[in-house]
Amino acid sequence: MKLIYNVKDKPRFGQCLVFAFQQLLAIMAATIAVPAIVGNGMTASAALFGAGVGTIVYQLFTMFRSPVFLGSSFAFLGSMFAAFGGAASMEIGYAGLIIGAAFAALVYVVIAIIVKCVGVNWIGKLMPAVVIGPTVAIIGLSLAGNAVGDMMKGDVGPIVDGVLQPVASPFIALICALVTLFVVIICSTYGGKRIRLIPFIIGILAGYVVALVFTLIGNASNIDALKIIDFTPFKNLFSEGVSLRTFLSVPEFSFLKAIKGLKEINAGYIGTIAVGYVPVAFVVFAEHIADHKNLSTIIEKDLLTDPGLSRTLLGDGIGSFVGAIFGGCPNTTYGESIGCVAITRNASVISITGAALLALIFAFIAPFVAFLDSIPACVMGGVCMTLYGFIAVSGLKMLQPVDLNENRNLFVASVILIAGVGGLVLNFSLGNGQTITVTSIACALILGIITNLILSKKQKGDEDEPQQLIK
Repeated sequence: MKLIYNVKDKPRFGQCLVFAFQQLLAIMAATIAVPAIVGNGMTASAALFGAGVGTIVYQLFTMFRSPVFLGSSFAFLGSMFAAFGGAASMEIGYAGLIIGAAFAALVYVVIAIIVKCVGVNWIGKLMPAVVIGPTVAIIGLSLAGNAVGDMMKGDVGPIVDGVLQPVASPFIALICALVTLFVVIICSTYGGKRIRLIPFIIGILAGYVVALVFTLIGNASNIDALKIIDFTPFKNLFSEGVSLRTFLSVPEFSFLKAIKGLKEINAGYIGTIAVGYVPVAFVVFAEHIADHKNLSTIIEKDLLTDPGLSRTLLGDGIGSFVGAIFGGCPNTTYGESIGCVAITRNASVISITGAALLALIFAFIAPFVAFLDSIPACVMGGVCMTLYGFIAVSGLKMLQPVDLNENRNLFVASVILIAGVGGLVLNFSLGNGQTITVTSIACALILGIITNLILSKKQKGDEDEPQQLIK
């Protein structure tokens, strides 16, 4: 894939702003979804600010050589619930979030030190293309259900047991999603150079306009089936009249709440937090490797050697911790961002850094946060279908140099794909209703590594013909 802008290229200032805004839109839905799921007073604006700070820290550690954006991690949802569940007060829970992020960062720091001492060659032996390729594909495929589900949903409806019950017709929502999807596809395929660099902005705006038309008609005629966009975020801006707070607002940073709870923390609670966060950090480490391998293929540069795995790990770990101090959510490398790089062919680190800076600024701009909150699920579903699809295809492309005529490679790729698509998940109970979940991606990767190691001594000349195995 020929890049329009490479890692070190510097687009003009105006172009950079547009590219940065597009990256921000690509990661937005997932980043602000985590605090919404966790609740307990966590806010989208604080999570957005945390993602921006975390990304800048990552870029500093990697010396601006890796076009990666860090956003709120879904893998730590169970850990975050455990932090609040085991806390006697909300303030202690927020302190637990930050302490947990520190434990996760410590795991990354330790692994980074090991990598610095022994190098990265063991990564290639432990996780060759036949292991990493299907694992990257699973990252995209595991998110397919989320994209398709969102494509059929509007944002208007009652909330029952904390879950939105959309009133819009799935057919109407799907129309909005397909408009978004095909505008992105057409812009990326047939658009000029400038259009191909911003297909997501154009696609989201097109889908939003269509959803807006349906919603206005639905409101005017009182037809629930047409109500797609929830205008509540905008209504909240003017609930107390027009004032400075209508346009500017300070996010509710996690550390401000955590300070009050630090003095009440005991050793037992810290132990609970450690058990909840440390194992998940190892799971996210596996995804860190897969994401950087995937991005390396896209930009045709091995990020595990330049800037180096030790630097990317330190950037991810420390960036995640710093992000949690502000937003409460540990961060992780974002597949949506990688997909955006692949589709737009813009790998400029300046664009990524610009997106992080915009995240910091927009977190204080109330109307912008309201607009982001109002983008309906169906529109983002249309965008995510392309993003997640490109992640899956990127993983399958890694299998091109792999000889799939060898049963050894067939077995390794097969167990990863089936375990991942089938949703193999392991849950370990910690007592008190708390569990540690090993995600399907991590399970598939671990199973693939084990299978590859078992079959690694099998010589090519000893392989059976695939026809003899499959009758």
